[in-house]
Amino acid sequence: MQKVNHHYKDLFIPPPGVRYFILMGGRSAGRSTAGSQLIKTKLFNKMDYFRCAMMRFIYGDIKNSIFQDTLDRIEEDGSDQLEGYEVQGAPVGFTYKKNKVTGIGFRKSSSDQKSKLKSLANYNVVVIEEADEINEEDFRQLDDSLRTLKSDIMVVLMLNPPEKNHWIIRRFFNLIDTEVEGFYKAVKKPELTDTVVISTTYKENIVNVNPSSIVNFERYRETRPDYYWNMIRGYVSEGARGRIFKNWKTISDAEFDALPYPTTYGLDFGFSNDPAALLASKSHNNKIWFKELIYEVGLTNVGNHSLSKRFEDLGLTGQDLIYGDSAEMKSIEELCQDGWYVEPATKGPGSVNAGIDMLQGLEVFYTESSTNIDTERQNYKWRLDRNKLPTGNPEDKNNHLMDAGRYVVMSDRSKTFVGFAG
Repeated sequence: MQKVNHHYKDLFIPPPGVRYFILMGGRSAGRSTAGSQLIKTKLFNKMDYFRCAMMRFIYGDIKNSIFQDTLDRIEEDGSDQLEGYEVQGAPVGFTYKKNKVTGIGFRKSSSDQKSKLKSLANYNVVVIEEADEINEEDFRQLDDSLRTLKSDIMVVLMLNPPEKNHWIIRRFFNLIDTEVEGFYKAVKKPELTDTVVISTTYKENIVNVNPSSIVNFERYRETRPDYYWNMIRGYVSEGARGRIFKNWKTISDAEFDALPYPTTYGLDFGFSNDPAALLASKSHNNKIWFKELIYEVGLTNVGNHSLSKRFEDLGLTGQDLIYGDSAEMKSIEELCQDGWYVEPATKGPGSVNAGIDMLQGLEVFYTESSTNIDTERQNYKWRLDRNKLPTGNPEDKNNHLMDAGRYVVMSDRSKTFVGFAG
């Protein structure tokens, strides 16, 4: 019989009236083990109704994570020898007599734009691993579909703490200051009587953690403090994990307009899924200022509902220099033919990281009205590796105005970088 960490007892003996169980905290806290133990325990309980969805954002990630964890729990105590037990292959899952566990992704693949979820009306348990990967609308659709009257419903969310503006934090938690600036302790909102929060770190699971791993964890306090307070201690961070741009400052629109420096513009093209993004930029010495002007989907290049018309509405003229994404030469040519001064932005091998390096070396300001600059600044981040450490390669999202700013910096300053591939 497998021993369950007593910190997770509410998961196995739920208080009355609780629907949501949030398992959140630092690394190596035993959340995945507890989640897979819950699935295994309920699967082999012949007395209770059990239809379970084990979920991740991308279906393909389930097999090597929560599915494998549950399979390990089943094999560890010999339950796989029981008559009536079967492992399913497509979709992955398990059955035991009338009980069933099915792997379900919010997306079939990373390229899917919309959820493929079907109604889960007959499911009574949902266990979501890496729950911070899913968005609020996907969760709402899932939650609304759970309607069975055959038993109580359990929705289990397992995650490391996301940044403070994440919907899970906003919905379930209040934040209190900690001893570390920019990091918060998440405390369940007291009015949420239908919710249990289990906050754990490796310290609550220390009997199962290798001593050398503990040494590594504590070393991060000095070598990677942001990672330590977020991923080891389980604090909620001010911004997205692996955030690229920090310490940008806001100014008023009037202050931007009064700056006595020339204005150039950065343009990132978009249409259906991605917005077209235009910002105005002023720079002097080691400072640069941005003002968001356009952030809109569905704009053609020319015509009635177009970038060209929006330029005109903003008061731009054919003498204003706009740096546009050089990967969109057809769009640049169409705007030039319509009377606008659009140059291809300086790009080339390594230009994304080179532009990021340039921006990180500047003191950056943006106007208080630039709400999408603020949102992208907080959420534009490095890709994370399997250990949740930044890789040094940026994610290709939350970056439309970030790219527009990069185009301006790279193009205005590229002359000083002799030999740069443009």
